[in-house]
Amino acid sequence: MSATTRGVSLFAGVGLLYLLVGFGQSWDLALTILNDGLIVAIMALGVNMQWGYAGLFNIGVAGFFALGGLGVALVTKAPAPGAWDAGTPRILLALLVGAGVIYGAMRLYNGMEKGRTRGYALAVVLILGAILFRMIYDPAVAAVEAITPASTGNVGGLGLPVPVSWFIGGVIAAGAAWAVAKTALGLRSDYLAIATLGIGQIIIAVLMNEDWLDRGVKNIIDIQRWPVPYEVDLQKAAWFQSYAQSIGMDIRTASTVFVGLCFAVLFTVILLILLALAELSLNSPWGRMMRAIRDNEDAAEAMGKDVKRRHLQIFVLGSAVIGIAGALYVILHGLMAPQSYNDPLRYTFLIWAMVILGGSGNNWGSVLGALIIMLLWDEAGSVGPDILRFLTHPMPDGVIKAHLIDNAVQMRLPVVGIVLLLVLRFAPRGLIPEK
Repeated sequence: MSATTRGVSLFAGVGLLYLLVGFGQSWDLALTILNDGLIVAIMALGVNMQWGYAGLFNIGVAGFFALGGLGVALVTKAPAPGAWDAGTPRILLALLVGAGVIYGAMRLYNGMEKGRTRGYALAVVLILGAILFRMIYDPAVAAVEAITPASTGNVGGLGLPVPVSWFIGGVIAAGAAWAVAKTALGLRSDYLAIATLGIGQIIIAVLMNEDWLDRGVKNIIDIQRWPVPYEVDLQKAAWFQSYAQSIGMDIRTASTVFVGLCFAVLFTVILLILLALAELSLNSPWGRMMRAIRDNEDAAEAMGKDVKRRHLQIFVLGSAVIGIAGALYVILHGLMAPQSYNDPLRYTFLIWAMVILGGSGNNWGSVLGALIIMLLWDEAGSVGPDILRFLTHPMPDGVIKAHLIDNAVQMRLPVVGIVLLLVLRFAPRGLIPEK
């Protein structure tokens, strides 16, 4: 079987499984799993660009994913004139001061000879800079957060169209990736993994605690999701009411399924565009150079390639793709909840499982792995109680039986692990290996 035939067969099989969920359970559930799968497929594509193209071990995926969601909140929400008048310009000034202090400290460190004088000078610059920063920042933050904190209490947004926020989310994630890469890409792979994991958690902690930015744990709701309509609007439309009656479906169920289909089409189009760009880059001279650097950095550097610069490029590009996925995730759920990203299993290690399962270095394989893992993850949680009821039927009713059934959702962990182990045993390079 050729590689193309194998890939088409696997995608067809996965598509059939999603159809079986729709026919056997509900189309609402099938579309929910599919939309989540398409979003994490974009995430897996970004991770594959970093790991599969260049061998960069990034475990801070959740942080860049969250920054993409932040971009949506800052772009699509309506402006908050009160917050701007109260202290937003002073917050921006404080951030510029902080950046200037860091830049000045770096210039000072590189420009002075090693010794006590340099240490004392750095200490003075950093201490005075921190004092100045807090003097500007703290009163401005308190003023912004004091404005109707129950409903707003943050800097608001720009009121721009939703599609702009997808691009801005990617740009914010890429900017953060550039700052991370300038300091961390010189580390060895295992230390890079530790550094990116810590930085990702720092990003999430900032989003959870800085109420002036995104309301922290209070969340930002009512995120716009144009061009996808709202279920309530569909239920009120006469044309949709007649359509639901013509197909013999309840109006609420029909509106939910229709919205799910709209999201699926939107996410599929964006995924295919990113996938096409990723394939073009992978098969270009630049992509071949990246794989040469991945396989042997010393040889590539001896051939005159700037390894550090190329690592910086791919790290920023991959993080931008992850940021776009984060923006789409917030659009899908209409909610920016920073605390939801504080789940390394779902937003980091599960994404890595998708890349490994599909085939590291193969963009199509990453998409396939994402669709499979998401289907297994959600189905194991929903079908797990029924399976355990069947397995524990001979057992007498009691605490143990009830405990097993109540915790059946945890079946998703061993199911994903077993599937991953089987694939690694019989297809060590993934379901669709890199050519």
